[in-house]
Formats: sequence, C-alpha cells, structure tokens
Amino acid sequence: MTPRPLAFHFVIACSLLSGGASAEVAGQGTTNITANYGVYWAGLRFGDVRLVIKVRDSQYKMTAKGRFSVMGGLIYEWRGDTTSAGKLRKSGPHPSRYTLSYSGGDKRGGVRMLFADGAVSDVSISPKKRPNPKNIPVTKEQLRGVLDPMTGAFLRARPDLKNADLEICDETIPVFDGKLRFDIVLVPKQQMRVESKKPEAYSGPAAVCGVKFAPISGFRPGDRGINYMSSHANEIEVWLVPLPSTMMYLPYRISVPTAFGSGSAEMLSFQVEP
Repeated sequence: MTPRPLAFHFVIACSLLSGGASAEVAGQGTTNITANYGVYWAGLRFGDVRLVIKVRDSQYKMTAKGRFSVMGGLIYEWRGDTTSAGKLRKSGPHPSRYTLSYSGGDKRGGVRMLFADGAVSDVSISPKKRPNPKNIPVTKEQLRGVLDPMTGAFLRARPDLKNADLEICDETIPVFDGKLRFDIVLVPKQQMRVESKKPEAYSGPAAVCGVKFAPISGFRPGDRGINYMSSHANEIEVWLVPLPSTMMYLPYRISVPTAFGSGSAEMLSFQVEP
C-alpha cells in the first residue's frame, strides 16, 4: 500500500474507510462544522486532516486539507486537498462536483469528477495513464446513483436518529473515486460512550459499525491491495457520532488494517457554528 491512499484517503474515505450518506432535506438555515482529525499508523502520529462542512438550505459544500509525513517530513511528506459539493434531497445527497489534488515526493496529481442527473458525467485524472487492459471495466450503469468518496464518508444527515442508534450502521454505500467502483457495507456492532475532558472534543454516545469493503470494478483481478482489504473486512471499524445542535453524524474513530501495521484516525476537536 502506497503512502497516498494510506494517508489522505485514510480520512477522506476513499477505498479504505467509513462510508454512508443518508440524508433528509436540511431545511432552512446554515450550519458550519469544522472537525480536526489525527491520523495514526503503527501507533505513531502520521498526519492531520482538517474538515469543513457547510450546509445551507439544501446545498452542501465540504473541503478538507491533509498533511502526512515521516520523520517530520525529512523522509517523506504528502499533502492533499479535496472538495465536494451538491444538494441534499429526501433520497439522500446528490453530489455535483468532487476534486482531489495531492503532492508527495516528486509526484503530483489530481482527480476532478462531475455529476449530472444522478450519475457521474465526467472524470478527469492527472497525470493521465493508459487504462490497464486487465482491469475489470467500469460500466455506465455502475456510475448511476454513486457518491464520491468524501460525500460517502462524511455527509450523514439523520435527524431521525439523534442518539447514536445502531440503525445508522445498517447501510450499503455505492462509491466511485474516479478509478475504482466499490461498495461500503456498514453493519451494526455495538453502542459505546466517548468521554473527553477537553471542551473542544466530543463526548457522548457513539454507534460502532463494522465496515466491509466490496470492490466491483476498475481494478485488476488478483490485485494484492484490493484482496487484502476484502479479506480483512471484519477488522475495519468506524465509530459514528451525532454532533450536538445539528442533524449531522461524523466519524469519530476509524480503524483499518494495512499490510504495514494497523492504522487509525480520530476526531481530536470539532466546532459547530450557525
């Protein structure tokens, strides 16, 4: 597993993380949420991500910035920015645009994805590479009703579930990241209580969900990274928590196995503003 997906997609929930977005129309008013996450790998602090979610009436916009380094950047440093925007409807979130840009070592790249009529309408990836002829092709039908990785991971508006009800974990989320089409299957495990002495940190109930990564297309059969994630499905876990004064749920803790040691991400602080 390369540093890129291990790092930023660790929290932006590309192929490894939490999932799910089930939303009711937000109604009138504006909500601004800022959350800060620490990312850990093999017990060591590996990076940080700052997430900002803005919901205004039925419109949403999310941005996130991450920095990940080894030995304070002396050995390796990776930075990434991602955005997602769209509308909240009764059937759930409908993304309209998703972007990801990253740089690490001597490599730079990005993804831009547009949506129209409930389906992916355009994908641009840099640097451009020839598709691997051995990859399972992604079909147009598989790109209907999908979410981008950021919406799938972080946009969960459930005003009907205010106390970390385990029903929040009963869901299958279709995701496309520009290359890989996969499903994230959430299953209920247990309820837990988070306690923190810091006023800026979350304290309260949490719904603990098991996470199954189900690849569908856009990858080569026998890919070791894909096979590893699929075969360790019962080891992936996300804690979802309801944020006070909002109808939003966010991941509080994410744990996922990697070939190089266990990884995790945890919400260190959050702020809600009208």
